[in-house]
Amino acid sequence: MIEEKTICICGGGGLGSVIAGIAASGGYRVNILTRRPEKWGEEMTVIDPAGKIFVGKLNKVSDKAGDVIPESDIIFFCLPGTAFYDEFIKIKPYVTDSAVVGSVFSSTGFFITGIDVLGEGARLFGFQRVPYISRLKDYGHSAYLLGYKKSLNIAYWNVSDASRYTMLFEDMLHTRIVGLNHPLEAMLTNSNPILHPARLYTLFKDFNPEHPFVAPPLFYEDWTDESSEILIACDNEFQSLVKSIGIKESVIPSLLEYYESTDACSLTRKIRSIVAFKGIYAPTKPVSGGMYVPDYDNRYFQEDIPLGLMLIKYMAQINHIPTPMIDMILRWYEGLAGKNLLSGSEIAESEDTAAIRCLNSRIIKKLISTFDV
Repeated sequence: MIEEKTICICGGGGLGSVIAGIAASGGYRVNILTRRPEKWGEEMTVIDPAGKIFVGKLNKVSDKAGDVIPESDIIFFCLPGTAFYDEFIKIKPYVTDSAVVGSVFSSTGFFITGIDVLGEGARLFGFQRVPYISRLKDYGHSAYLLGYKKSLNIAYWNVSDASRYTMLFEDMLHTRIVGLNHPLEAMLTNSNPILHPARLYTLFKDFNPEHPFVAPPLFYEDWTDESSEILIACDNEFQSLVKSIGIKESVIPSLLEYYESTDACSLTRKIRSIVAFKGIYAPTKPVSGGMYVPDYDNRYFQEDIPLGLMLIKYMAQINHIPTPMIDMILRWYEGLAGKNLLSGSEIAESEDTAAIRCLNSRIIKKLISTFDV
């Protein structure tokens, strides 16, 4: 521990549990804000891929923001994007002026929602990609850290001592961390908001309820060349947006570069081979007869498309970038969800799009205007 800090983890899932255990084992005081405090023990145990065990004693666990937020120096959202707005509202009365509020990922509107609720003076941080691949073992007690990242990228808003926090997070998370120049560099990512929708589309676009799956498909190990082709096409549209803003490819590399691939076939082989992706099933749910159908309530459907992919589409529209492949996926999703998201090739003016809080043109244009190429 390089600084004595109190951290509050908001959310009790796999990632929040892993960060809580790792941080607490390193000497940081860790509070937990969760809907189910009665399920938590006094310690969190984390097991990493090498079998190393981290055990950390937790300071406080509560479902009341007033119990844990006022004393917390760092507030860490480990939540789906669908929960950001409500969580910001919950913690707002208790966040001190010196505290920083951040998220394990930024692609579903964290910075936009934070500025909207807390104001432009809020001190915010957000990672470009999640720090770990994780999974719960025993809720409130233990979790698996399934994969470390070689390095992480982090962005800040209104944090003058950003380098100090970057060093602190490196110590806390046992991972090299690179500070980005602007929130847009963390907000715009071609990981989950493109990766998941492209795969969901190819998996389920031809699904017939009269012919359910005999077994849940493996999301990554059964990856197909068609999935790779659609993913590459979406990423090409995404890269056009990134370049139009002035973000360097070294900050947000293409997916082919990121996965060390040259074409759809090599990308398929690479994704199928990633050890940390093994055993992850497509979002399905059991039905009668031991069969399986798509689970449209899963976060891949509820978060990565209507928040992540829609935010990319909205920003592309603001910057006059055509997105025919992204539009195709969004139209397919419209039919599944019964929502009105597109009007032709543009975002529809509808109740459904108005409900997506990160589609805030005022704040997005503010962020774009402050980006220094």
